[in-house]
Amino acid sequence: MDTLVRGGRVIDPMTETDRTADLLIADGRVRAIGRDLAAPVGADVIEADGAIVGPGFVDLHSHVHSIAGQRLQAMDGVTTALDLEAGLMPIAEAFARAAADGRPLNYGFSASWAQARALAHLGRVPVADFTASMDLLGLSEWQRSSSPVERRRWLRLLEDELSAGALGIGVLMGYAPRSDPDEYLALARIAAAAHAPTFTHVRELIEADPGTPIDGSEELVRAAAETGAAMHHCHVNSTSLRHVDRVLALLDRSRAAGSRVTVEAYPYGAGSTAIGAFFLAPEKLPGLGITPQSLLLVETGERIADETRLRELRASDPGATCIVTFLDEADPFDRAHLHRALAYPDAIVASDAMPVSWTQPDGSSVYEQREWPLPPGGHTHPRTAGTFLKSLRLMVRESGEWSWLEAFRRCSTLPARVLDEVASGMRRKGHLGVGADADLVILDPDAVTDRASYADPTRPSRGVRHLLVHGTAVVRDGDIVPDALPGRAVRGDA
Repeated sequence: MDTLVRGGRVIDPMTETDRTADLLIADGRVRAIGRDLAAPVGADVIEADGAIVGPGFVDLHSHVHSIAGQRLQAMDGVTTALDLEAGLMPIAEAFARAAADGRPLNYGFSASWAQARALAHLGRVPVADFTASMDLLGLSEWQRSSSPVERRRWLRLLEDELSAGALGIGVLMGYAPRSDPDEYLALARIAAAAHAPTFTHVRELIEADPGTPIDGSEELVRAAAETGAAMHHCHVNSTSLRHVDRVLALLDRSRAAGSRVTVEAYPYGAGSTAIGAFFLAPEKLPGLGITPQSLLLVETGERIADETRLRELRASDPGATCIVTFLDEADPFDRAHLHRALAYPDAIVASDAMPVSWTQPDGSSVYEQREWPLPPGGHTHPRTAGTFLKSLRLMVRESGEWSWLEAFRRCSTLPARVLDEVASGMRRKGHLGVGADADLVILDPDAVTDRASYADPTRPSRGVRHLLVHGTAVVRDGDIVPDALPGRAVRGDA
């Protein structure tokens, strides 16, 4: 069905336009933009008077692989949710699973460096499931430096995954921070040769661990300079913490020198990961400025009492998801660090959204719910449901630091452009020109806000009136359309 979006404030960062106009959508694309467009016979008409109409948000960092989780992201304005920091392997299986289940949002994956290394080091057969990746994080054998034979094997695996449609290479270096830095240069070289970006959770900073083989952010900019690869620095807020000014200055110098370095941030003081992560070892916590009490188990709500309990959990259930409070959002000093990460020129908003689960009476976990509204008691990080509209609340409505044009540039255009070279289909996303994919969000500018909290993390954001994916409504009149699964795969061109 053709759709006419009438009378909205249309924002297109690609052309730097902000005007009142109508949009005509047909066959999943924007076909016309202008004033007083005629509605085709039988067209669906969406009245957008007083609303902002912009390109749907592109999330480069979402670990959500369920309809339930993607619906939360849809209510946060996201139309394309990509798992690029961790990735999945085998990539063909990841795409096939998503297609078979159906998705409300567009989806895609990077090649998983961690799973490729686990196969090369341990013979561990990869499974295209995020929980399998989490289970790896507490296993030390894949985290060591590779032998020459092992390195050649996982490099070949990554090349094969790029050829199968991976959107780059996801590098969880922060979980294997004692590995040989030359290995990072090797994977950057194959990424550059394939015209594919890398997406890195950097190893620890020198301030956090003076024993690190190389400062994590320094390693990324060095690889970008030496190989010419496009290097994306994941969640600079949570890896840099109170050293973010130093890291951002480093990225400034790298970008000024011509390196292809991009960066993302999210507006929360707490992260989420597996409790067996290298950097959550008790002896590592002081370097991060935290204690065991800063860790909270997602499934049970247990706050870790002391080092003894932390060691027990890391040994018995290293893949258990926990929330880690790095910065206190109630503290003006810590809040200022988060603000500077978001305010950094060209910083991309990305959620690091986590899977949503429900604990069953027998103690098992369920990761999918088809009903809407979601049943109570869901476990996740609030950034899953609230990252984008929280960013708009903080940076547009409250501080006025971003215009609406700038907000859509950070949430839509810049992330889409990271993938232009590896996936030509992305060139139709992140803007609202004629011929663009009809992935768009219609917002109430005075109402946009996050509602998810650490106590109630699955509360949907408010302010998205309508959200269309390839011209099909996923959110209509502020609520989910239950049978809408129009999401399509975003694949690399190789």
